[in-house]
Amino acid sequence: MGSRPEEMRDRTKTFALRVIRLFRVLPYRTDSQVLGKQLLRAGTAVAANYRAACRARSRAESIARIGVVAEEADEAVLWLELLIESGMIRAELAERLLAEARELAAIFTASQQTVKSAA
Repeated sequence: MGSRPEEMRDRTKTFALRVIRLFRVLPYRTDSQVLGKQLLRAGTAVAANYRAACRARSRAESIARIGVVAEEADEAVLWLELLIESGMIRAELAERLLAEARELAAIFTASQQTVKSAA
């Protein structure tokens, strides 16, 4: 596997940091804070659960954790879409973060399918 897990650890951590920075600039209104906190939870969970997957004690645990990572990334996509489409934030502010969330969701969904089919 080489440096791939290390690269993904860095990438998911960077994603989490970008989510944190976006959360900090959201308007301080109830609706944007509620959606923002959901995004904050899901975005940071991507990094945390990927790290847990790397430390899995079994193949089954690894598959399950990668599944959680894929779910959290997909959930982050939803919260970002809602923040943008509702007009709570400008699309330009989050479009690159949304693209990264979509890419991470696709990567981890594909990884989960690959590991499952190899089992």
